[in-house]
Amino acid sequence: MRFLLVLLATLLALPVAAKERADRYSAMTYNIRLDIASDGDNGWPHRRGALTGLVAYYAPDLAGLQEVLLHQKREIESDLPGYTFVGAARDDGKDKGEFSPLGFRRDRFALVASGTFWLSPTPDMPSKGWDAALPRIASWARLKDKGSRRTLLAVNTHFDHVGTAARVESARQLRRWIGANRKRGEAVVLMGDFNTMADGPAYAAIIETGVDALHDTLTISRTPHFGPLGTFTGFKIDELAVSPIDHIFVSDGVAVLRHATLTQHTGGKLPSDHYPVLADLCVGKAC
Repeated sequence: MRFLLVLLATLLALPVAAKERADRYSAMTYNIRLDIASDGDNGWPHRRGALTGLVAYYAPDLAGLQEVLLHQKREIESDLPGYTFVGAARDDGKDKGEFSPLGFRRDRFALVASGTFWLSPTPDMPSKGWDAALPRIASWARLKDKGSRRTLLAVNTHFDHVGTAARVESARQLRRWIGANRKRGEAVVLMGDFNTMADGPAYAAIIETGVDALHDTLTISRTPHFGPLGTFTGFKIDELAVSPIDHIFVSDGVAVLRHATLTQHTGGKLPSDHYPVLADLCVGKAC
């Protein structure tokens, strides 16, 4: 009888222990620059190996990419076989135009659900929103950690580079979408090229206090940020922008252990016209 009582107490304690545990994740956002002939020596064929090699080396659990054309997506998937990438192209909801694919490590996560929506008043169909110059999208995935069984809601996006109103409304739309789709207690990771600096109105709309508040991983990192602040270079190795436009945001309950802008290059040649941003995260009461 005593043995059965001890066994029952142990089994009842397991869910509590799981909730108390700390699970660490790494997230990377990276605008890879679309393949365009006018880039010349900085064209995709010259950069592909360096870019996918960088991602493979840091091996983030989550990878949000932007400006990815279909053939680039296929090549990235070939170079990074340990990842699954989800998300549709922005022009037709299938494979035409740029993707903002969300990648995750298959050895770490099981895919629960995923999708793509447009940053516009008609999010369920290919469309431009407000004063945007181009269609803009967000790709998302609900992922279950194969070890802890914890679920994460990850979102990857690329805001418009022209429309000021479009960026602000896109930020508000994402906040609403996350609020409506986040499950109770679920950790949220929002990443992307937001085309907005930290003093911009779209940035302010993302981090605005309230229900389902989001926090910039750079500002809440427990260790000082590593690397330059600016993330856009235009392929200029000496470019030092004063603020990032590529960001990673997280929900309440997610601790940020480290945050970095990665500046790897080969003989002065950069893998993209943006630097990738990497954040090490921790979820759980023991963080």
